[in-house]
Amino acid sequence: MLGIMQDWPLTVDKIMEHARGQHGTREIITRRVGGEIVRTTYADVYTRSKQVSNALISGGVGLGDRVATLGWNSARHMETWYGAMGIGAVLHTINPRLHPEQIAWIANHAEDKVLVFDTTFLPIIEAIKDHLQTVKTFVIYCDEAGLPANSMGAMAYDSWIAGQGTTCRWGDFPEDTACGLCYTSGTTGNPKGVLYSHRTNVLHTLITMGKEAMGMGADDVVLPVVPMFHANAWGLALSCPATGANMVMPGAQMDGASIYELLDTEKVTITAAVPTVWLGLLGYLREHDLKLPHLQRVLIGGSAIPENILRAFEEEYEVDVIHAWGMTETSPLGTLGVLPPHLVDADIDARMEQKLKQGRPPFGVELKVVDDEGNEQPRDGKTSGRLLVRGAAIAGGYFKGDGGNVLDENGFFDTGDVANLDSYGTMTITDRAKDVIKSGGEWISSIDIENIAVGHEKVANAAAIGIYHPKWDERPLLIIQPQPGESPTKEEVLSSLEGKIAKWWTPDDVQFVDEIPLGATGKINKLALREQFKDYKLPTA
Repeated sequence: MLGIMQDWPLTVDKIMEHARGQHGTREIITRRVGGEIVRTTYADVYTRSKQVSNALISGGVGLGDRVATLGWNSARHMETWYGAMGIGAVLHTINPRLHPEQIAWIANHAEDKVLVFDTTFLPIIEAIKDHLQTVKTFVIYCDEAGLPANSMGAMAYDSWIAGQGTTCRWGDFPEDTACGLCYTSGTTGNPKGVLYSHRTNVLHTLITMGKEAMGMGADDVVLPVVPMFHANAWGLALSCPATGANMVMPGAQMDGASIYELLDTEKVTITAAVPTVWLGLLGYLREHDLKLPHLQRVLIGGSAIPENILRAFEEEYEVDVIHAWGMTETSPLGTLGVLPPHLVDADIDARMEQKLKQGRPPFGVELKVVDDEGNEQPRDGKTSGRLLVRGAAIAGGYFKGDGGNVLDENGFFDTGDVANLDSYGTMTITDRAKDVIKSGGEWISSIDIENIAVGHEKVANAAAIGIYHPKWDERPLLIIQPQPGESPTKEEVLSSLEGKIAKWWTPDDVQFVDEIPLGATGKINKLALREQFKDYKLPTA
């Protein structure tokens, strides 16, 4: 027997329809590439999104065709999202921080027909244009007066949609229609495409709107520092219009001074970014003796949060920090570090210890930890294993079948992370499977070592990797990027670890570098570091 309810397909266009109807006067504030601040509303974005739809249709784009963007967070970028997705095209966000050859490979693999990009990225497109096999239309986010000279016949975005009609049929397709395409960063081979559906994007939006998730409402002002080209901007480009929250788009300027200016002048209440962004902001706040009177909540993800960042926000600035974990394949929200009820009134140290963990999965996400034989591990907060996930918005495979079958017999996806779960369902990442250091048959968490080392006042960044050892198989090498003007010693760094990790975890050596390499998503590039130190011999070997 089936229920007798209306068939209301979960398609993304309904989000912008709702924003126009219920929150039409709420604003999207953008700092454009040139630095100017531009204000618009959800009602205006809705109308211009319809013009994008008609421009795409006029150019021969139809159901399932891929429309690529290479853009910073902006209202224009939002219009492209909804204009493409509304007609059943697939919005393909490309990460400009990837190598140009990878960008060309991704665009060709996706078979993009249209490419819309910010002026910042014109040199990249000029360099790879002859390698783009399927792109027929190039559009630059600017007006006619700001259109730079280019060799691919690119149009100004404002001219591209000018004169287009403001009515267009949206959403006339099943809810499992493909909606968005986002590629993994490809640190171990070619990137793989994660193909979201309208249904999964809408369900993910509903998940993020919960109190124990992002917890936003129409009275909030949200600054998504996390880019729209990075794993769906953590869903904020969908959840903000769904709730009616004002959006503040930082564009290309993500330094401490620029972020503080937007936080202060726009009275931002919620913001989200990776830890490196917040290090820059905290440095600027302290240097200029500034406060954050409006900010209530910071979401931090992308990599494990160092304790010094967590305590700075919570203790110095009285801002609630939510530690989040996820990946492109999870749309991307997997867990959130909202305090469970039994710890809400705990002392500060107990709360900080809990918040350093990656948190609990919201409804719609299931986690389990298994050993190498697939046996589920106890939820004791200690026993680690491979982290598996399944749920309402989790990838079931990769675009064009890349990678083959990625699910186990129970439909779980292997995240590639090593983690443990406690009795309350709180998850703690201890390492990436490919980064774990195995010494004498036991695992050493590189993440724990790195987070403690970064807490040293003379350390800007830290990375721990495994180096061959004839007796123990591997031993940890700690690589340090000093703060500008500082010269920490090996002894100073190692002493900061004493009493905070198991003694046998202590790195066998410390090496100092001018800069630790970062990948396209801002995470430490362990692959590059292992290559750099492949011939290094430990003094204990």
